[in-house]
Amino acid sequence: MRLENLFKMQKALDRYIEENHGLQNEDLFDRKVLALLVEIGELANETRSFKFWSLKPSSEKQVILEEFVDGIHFILSLGLESGFDERLIAVEENPSAVTINEQFLKIYRSVCDFQTSRRLEDYRAVIEYYLQLAVQLGITNEEIEQAYIQKNEVNYKRQENNY
Repeated sequence: MRLENLFKMQKALDRYIEENHGLQNEDLFDRKVLALLVEIGELANETRSFKFWSLKPSSEKQVILEEFVDGIHFILSLGLESGFDERLIAVEENPSAVTINEQFLKIYRSVCDFQTSRRLEDYRAVIEYYLQLAVQLGITNEEIEQAYIQKNEVNYKRQENNY
């Protein structure tokens, strides 16, 4: 995945939001971690993979893709908040050998590990596990990039409308 453009777009969006809300001197790291965890939960909810008690199918792929990309926004933002960018991120796109539910749990653990350590290695794990989930969900890198760009535009419009 080509992260350079996405990191640049996220940096500009973060700066715009921080200036718009007077947050330039705020430490937003923990709030962004919590936002990411919530987004991962929303994604899991749309896949319905853990809902053993229900026969209702998962949401349509487009809905799942939109939820997935919400997580990408916060993952990139957390990297920027930690001083990381695309030059430091070498993502290995290895297939995951675990179930989707186990993958969600790996992602949750990796986010919590990163919150505690703020280490580059732990950040890389977050990205790697999240992108492995994309493969499991049938989402391509091209779909992620395109959906990210579209959602980024939506996020700017929301800011302009006092979202």
